[in-house]
Amino acid sequence: MSVLVTGGAGYIGSHMLLALLDAGEDAVALDNLSTGARWLAPEGAAFIEADVGNPEALARVFKDYDIKDVIHFAGSILVPESIRQPLDYYKNNTANTLMLLRACVEAGITRFIFSSTASVYGRPDRVPISESAPLQSITPYGATMAMSERILHDAATAHDLSYVTLRYFNVAGADPKMRAGEIGKPTHLIKVAAQIAVGARKEKLQVFGDDYPTPDGTAIRDYVHVADLAQAHLKALRRLREGGSSATLNCGYGRGYSVSEVIDAFERVTGAALPHEMAPRRAGDPPQLIADNAAIRTALDWRPRYDDIDFIVETAIDWERRLAEKAGEGA
Repeated sequence: MSVLVTGGAGYIGSHMLLALLDAGEDAVALDNLSTGARWLAPEGAAFIEADVGNPEALARVFKDYDIKDVIHFAGSILVPESIRQPLDYYKNNTANTLMLLRACVEAGITRFIFSSTASVYGRPDRVPISESAPLQSITPYGATMAMSERILHDAATAHDLSYVTLRYFNVAGADPKMRAGEIGKPTHLIKVAAQIAVGARKEKLQVFGDDYPTPDGTAIRDYVHVADLAQAHLKALRRLREGGSSATLNCGYGRGYSVSEVIDAFERVTGAALPHEMAPRRAGDPPQLIADNAAIRTALDWRPRYDDIDFIVETAIDWERRLAEKAGEGA
């Protein structure tokens, strides 16, 4: 009996595989390697190079590896890119989730964990944001994920399928043992800042907007360490295996840091100034996103270990140094 992790060669998927292997689970990674890297998926997990929208490939994997649980990460996640390429996002996120769910139902798989996003809330009316807040996505990315959530809910209502949807906030940091971290196109604040901090990028950090209605004018986000996020998915799996009901839960720490406060954290950790400059706001960026995490703490007994912005920053920087070493080894 194995757990299938789609997007297993990506940032969050690789951490999920590590959490499963550390817990003694048999895990299988499925990834088309469009944005992931084969070396990022841990060796202890079986690896299948295939697209999550390929029903024939899914049927083979389900049968060959006796899949009983599916944790779905595969998809496109860049907000600005979704505005430029909305049709790609509807295909990669919504249409492929539909194909995966159909394959699960046909194979008799009854447990499904969906990695969603706080982007489904758009510009929330109240902060912190509870799960009952209206879904009012302001970007194609958020809309594709909200639609995928609805498809999952309807499929579970009609079929023998239970699920947990986790709406996570801003994921950051890297595995404390440096076994995995974020790669690929850098767009997230902490990833970009870490590259600048270690000299992998020579330009200044762009601070997109200093006129938001926040205490210091810069946008505020709820940063959650990727290892804590993986543990939340592991606890969601345990809930479903124990017969718990389906649930949709926020995954965040319940407090936020502004861009300026994140810069301060980098300067504390490194002991050096982080070069930065102000830039215009980006389309699709809400002023602040902070989770009301009371539900996940109760439903999953989730107790994050790494709720410390300096630790998140430290692991992100250490990972960038690890990537530089890896590049040097391959040179």
